[in-house]
Amino acid sequence: MIDILIVGAGPAGMSAAVNSVTRGKTTRIFSNSENYLSRAEKINNYLGFYNITGKELMNRFREHAKAMNIKIEDGKVVNILPMGESFMVNINGKIEEAKKVILAMGSSRVKELNREIDLLGKGISYCATCDGMLYRGKKAIVWDQSKDSAEEANYLNSIGVIVTFISKKPHPENLDKHITYINGTISEIIGNDKVQGVAEKKKNIPADAVFILRDAVAPATLVEGLKINGNFIEVNRNMETSIKGIYAAGDITGKPLQLSKAVGEGLIAAQHAALQIDKVKEN
Repeated sequence: MIDILIVGAGPAGMSAAVNSVTRGKTTRIFSNSENYLSRAEKINNYLGFYNITGKELMNRFREHAKAMNIKIEDGKVVNILPMGESFMVNINGKIEEAKKVILAMGSSRVKELNREIDLLGKGISYCATCDGMLYRGKKAIVWDQSKDSAEEANYLNSIGVIVTFISKKPHPENLDKHITYINGTISEIIGNDKVQGVAEKKKNIPADAVFILRDAVAPATLVEGLKINGNFIEVNRNMETSIKGIYAAGDITGKPLQLSKAVGEGLIAAQHAALQIDKVKEN
């Protein structure tokens, strides 16, 4: 079991990782998408780094982390399950256990479909390798929302799932020829107690499952009971969420969406998480 698992490798996540390690805690940090800071043309409001590009600053952060033996691991966190004094974290189908979790994925730009949350676990999945075997011999729709969608569709096809691939992008060259490709998008999930299909433009497509393969999972779907205000996670001054042992830091906690705030909140989350771990050891 590790001490602190961090989701997201932007300013908040990197700050949390550095401060976790500084406090002597075993730490792992996961990310599967480019940080928005890397795209910033110029940054003039971060103290000590005037007129620097976002990419240059992120490189500085990564060099700092590397010097402390912190490795950013590629992986999408699909869900988090509280287990009393620890958490089981599903990362692309692989389970890791951690005493504390810090969510630092940046502001959520995920817009859930109608009925998506209601049918989560009843035909809605965010991970092909996690749930694919449940739909062997059944019909499943893969909605292309990430760079790995075609590969995950191919995996489902290889284990006997009847796959329809829906995407606004051109037909992927690496998509298996046995997979039905539809150029379009999903507007709604159909089903009451379980998934029965999707609405695509003016037609309905029947299915037993829908794999929504986004680069990131909406915070509300990560862990049951997480208190959300709009698109942001609610936290207290220690960056604690409504679930004891889970913290949030950075843009995901709300405005102002500023670099300095993200770095500071990452520090607070890591230090408080480390303090709570130390208290348990003392007892």
